[in-house]
Amino acid sequence: MSRVAKSPIPLPKGLEVEVAGDSVRVKGAKGSLSHTVHQDVQVAQENGELRVTVREETASAWAQAGTARALISNMVKGCSEGFTRTLDLVGVGYRAQMKGQVLSIAVGYSHPVEMPVPEGLQVETPTQTQVVVRGADRQRVGQLAANIRAVRPPEPYKGKGIRYSDEVVARKEAKKKK
Repeated sequence: MSRVAKSPIPLPKGLEVEVAGDSVRVKGAKGSLSHTVHQDVQVAQENGELRVTVREETASAWAQAGTARALISNMVKGCSEGFTRTLDLVGVGYRAQMKGQVLSIAVGYSHPVEMPVPEGLQVETPTQTQVVVRGADRQRVGQLAANIRAVRPPEPYKGKGIRYSDEVVARKEAKKKK
């Protein structure tokens, strides 16, 4: 039985939540998101919170309920507060800048890497070596941040590359001459 699914999702002020059958739609200051829950899961809205329950008591139904509760909770948080992922560029000459709706990254290749910013996400470059990805959808924010990091992942010997700001890169010792 899922412990995650049992806890209710509190709804902050100024958030519109619409539960219709298997679909849940959340609309707030940061955007609007929708999700279709599994057929074994039931979502109910009562006195300022959402509750996720199962239609019949099976292990797979409770697993789906826990997943649905986590996804809906992320939708509520994303529409009210939003999600942010910060990346740092570490290396001599590594820099990033926004050119309209395109992120241009120079990380040691013969050409700058151009990445278009998807609709519904915002990308900022407060400094030349920092990229901030913001949005309401946690999955899309994380995916775009992962795509940016994949351009030049951090390497373990000098630590150069694109890394998350909270990421710790395990450093290796260089090979020694005998």
